[in-house]
Amino acid sequence: MHWYLEVLKKYAVFMGRARRKEYWFFILFNFIFGFVLVFIDALTGNVNPETGYGFLSSIYTLAVIIPGIAVTVRRLHDTDRSGWWWWIVLIPFIGVIVLLVFMVIEGTSGQNSYGPDPKAG
Repeated sequence: MHWYLEVLKKYAVFMGRARRKEYWFFILFNFIFGFVLVFIDALTGNVNPETGYGFLSSIYTLAVIIPGIAVTVRRLHDTDRSGWWWWIVLIPFIGVIVLLVFMVIEGTSGQNSYGPDPKAG
């Protein structure tokens, strides 16, 4: 939960680097909270049948989209890649796989062009 809150504290910080742990814990808790909110929306009947989204889950999605993009950009920086690589997800199927590989690989040890190693302290 610490890593999830750290990402939210850096709400729109696109500079610097993010460890794998920071990124993946954010994704995990984001998925859990999103699932719970979708479940609550379904129980309360707040789901729009045309879109499949409910009120609570829509508000939550809008609230975490900027921190999600920011942590992805910082994670790319940790692998010594520009944040512009985030746009690769627009390439169907292949883009998502390439971005997933970038998110899984270990970051650059020591200083890189985007800042100091986050594992160092």
